[in-house]
This record gives sequence, C-alpha cells and structure tokens, in this order.
Amino acid sequence: MWLCGLTSCNRAPTFSQDIAPIIFRNCSPCHRPGEIGPFPLLTYEDVSKRAKNIAAVTQARYMPPWPADPSYSHFIGERVLNPSDIETIQRWVADGAPAGDPAKLAPQPQFTRPSAATKPDLVVKLLEPVKIPGDNHDHFMVVKIPYEMPQDRFVRAIEFVPGNRKLLHHMNGHIVQYEEKKKNPFEGPYVVDRESVRTLEDTYDAIHLLNDDGSYPELTPSVANYLPGGVSPAGYPEGIGGWKLNRKGAFLMRDIHYGPSPVETEDQSHFNVFFTDKPPIRPAKEMQLGTLGISEIIPPLIIPPNVVKTFTTKTVTQEDISLLTLNPHMHLLGKSFEAFAATPDGKTIPLVKIPKWDFRWQYFYTFPKMVKIPRGSTIAAIAVYDNTAQNPNNPFSPPREVIGTNGSMHMTDEMFQLIMKYLPYQPGDENIGLTNPFVQ
Repeated sequence: MWLCGLTSCNRAPTFSQDIAPIIFRNCSPCHRPGEIGPFPLLTYEDVSKRAKNIAAVTQARYMPPWPADPSYSHFIGERVLNPSDIETIQRWVADGAPAGDPAKLAPQPQFTRPSAATKPDLVVKLLEPVKIPGDNHDHFMVVKIPYEMPQDRFVRAIEFVPGNRKLLHHMNGHIVQYEEKKKNPFEGPYVVDRESVRTLEDTYDAIHLLNDDGSYPELTPSVANYLPGGVSPAGYPEGIGGWKLNRKGAFLMRDIHYGPSPVETEDQSHFNVFFTDKPPIRPAKEMQLGTLGISEIIPPLIIPPNVVKTFTTKTVTQEDISLLTLNPHMHLLGKSFEAFAATPDGKTIPLVKIPKWDFRWQYFYTFPKMVKIPRGSTIAAIAVYDNTAQNPNNPFSPPREVIGTNGSMHMTDEMFQLIMKYLPYQPGDENIGLTNPFVQ
C-alpha cells in the first residue's frame, strides 16, 4: 500500500476523485471523438465498461504509449503512469469500479489547438486529398504541399492539423525553400507512395522537388512533427528557434503514416503558419547521426537472419552545444535504442533510452531545459535489432537478411538515426526551460 497516494490509501478509490484525473491527463487526449484512439475515454460509462482492459494495459505499461524510459531522462509532455497511479487503477477495478460522488468529478478536459485562440497568418492546404486504400494495411506516403506568398516572411511557429485524425499516425514535416525563378513549386505530383521509392534522392525525383537545373533547393528540416496526443505547433520559447520562409516553396511531409482502414478514405491535412516581424535570434540547428548522417554505423547496418545484433554510431562535438530535442529512428527490426554523451572529464550525460522499441511510436523528445554538451564530448547511440522469428514486427517469415546501408526508406529495409536539434551554447542555457508558451 505504500505505493498509493494518501487519499487513495485511506479509502476505496472512485472514478470521480481518483480515476478520472488519471484518465483525463493520460488517455483522453487520444481517446476522444475524432482522434486516433479506437474508443472514447471521457465519461464514467466509457471507462467502467473497459475497466479490466484498462487495468491490464496500464499494468503492462502498454498504455499510455511513451517509449522513453523516464528513469533515464525526462522530456516535455511525458505520459507516464507512476506506480501509485497503476496501483490505484488496480484497486479501483478490484473493488468493482465504483463511480463515486458525481459532484466531486473534475470537468472533462478542454482540448483546443493554438489556432483556435490565435488566427494563423497563412494556411497551407493539400491541393488534392490523399487517397488512403481500404485494404487494412498501414500506408506510408511522401506528400508535397506547395505555397506562394507576396514576400518572404519570418515564422515563429508552425502547426500541423491532421485532416483524418482516426488514421493519421505520425508525420514528419519539412520546408523546401525555392529561390526566385529556380522552380515552380506547384509543378509535378503531390503524393508518392513511400514504398514505391527506395532512397531520399528517388523521393525528390518522384515528387519533382529539385530545381529546374537539377540542383537541390534549401531544405529546412523538422519544422513540424505530429503524433496523436503530441504537442503542436513545433516551436520553443521566444528567442529560440524560428525560421525564415522564402516567398515560394513547399511543405514536405517526407514521412506520413496512415493506419489500416477497411474502406477507402482520404485525408485533407494542412499547416497553420504564424508569422513574426522579428528575425530568428537563435535559430536551431540539426545534427543527424547514423543513416544519411555525419557518423558511421559500426558495423555496417546489415542484419543477418535469425540473429539479434547491436550497432553503434558516434560523433565528437566541436563546440559547446545546448541540446533541445531528440528523435531516435529505426524500422521494424528495432529492439532497443540508447543515446548518451560522454564528456572529456569522464561524466556521462543520459540522453534517451528506449528499452522496448515500437516503430508505431516515434517521438520527437524535447528536454524540459536545454542540456549542455561540452566541446570534445562523444555523443553515442546504441541500437539493437531483432531479426528473428520471435520479433512479432519482423516483416519477413522466415527471416531474411535486411540491409540498411543504402539509405533506403522502405519499411522492410532498416535505418539507424539519431536526429538532434541544438544551439551553440551560451552561458545560462541549462537554466532555460523549453516549454513553448505558444501552446500553453
């Protein structure tokens, strides 16, 4: 009983006083009408009829989904049940899931997007809906949304608004910036099935992203990322991050994932863009380790059948930096992921640890405060891959050799990446909180 909060230990837990706050905080953001959760969890009736299932999945820590180990490092927006929460749910179910006093029930949470309170300055919409086949399979698309404005602008925040919240599982958004007279961003197809292209270069060709002379336009990476229940828009406190947006360009959803659907349907997502008159003071930089990045994967990312194999990648920092956000990335054979920094004076700075990799939940993890990494530190990532029949996500039966050395984006190939957003360090950075006031 020592795990219980004082209130719950002194009396039988009820939905009104004990369970509703846990559910509203951790489950309702996804489990509500129009969102990706398969059923709502907003009322006593919603929760009580699934009480035993909720007790099972929370005790197993299958739900709520939060892959990062909270005992290793902490991030903004964590949805992690503490032991007392889990114990309270178990006791509530064992006691018959009593409703409690309705007068003591907290109000249902209000879910509002930033754009509901602040009108966006620019709305960039899909020019045609993305068609989602009704074949009960996951689908991964690359989508281009071109735009044109009267002039260049500075941007303080970008919000991604999914059109089909029931199926849209995750999205990584970038901006392709074109110079004058080098490209008509509205030319070419807008949607490409990711499985039809193998490499990043093939993707750019297929969706006509290159300049007319064949050169590569400027790519501004990771301006908006989406997972159900996650924080949007992408951004940091004032003075940190932000972008310059060229007059012409395209939003590039290089990886947009739709869940299975039994019937053909479509998606009409869009981006809300919020301008500012101020140029970025400290624009965030991006560093990418591993696949398509600055560091070698050791050994080469080739995974023989019927083995569990470990790979590493690392780099040495050339200056003091302040880490903001991390994004670990693997595909279906991923088993675990860990990243840390080893400083020149022998200290270890824990970054992120994912003991049980799940391809379906790939977060961009933002630290509560900037994390200083001293110059000369080694940033290392360790990834374990399971290419055995015991891996339920293995795309091949029987297992076959899987290669990740060619930068392929196919789900049946592999990748090993650690993407990091950072700033050159300034004294006092480690005391600056990264909660974005724009989304409060």
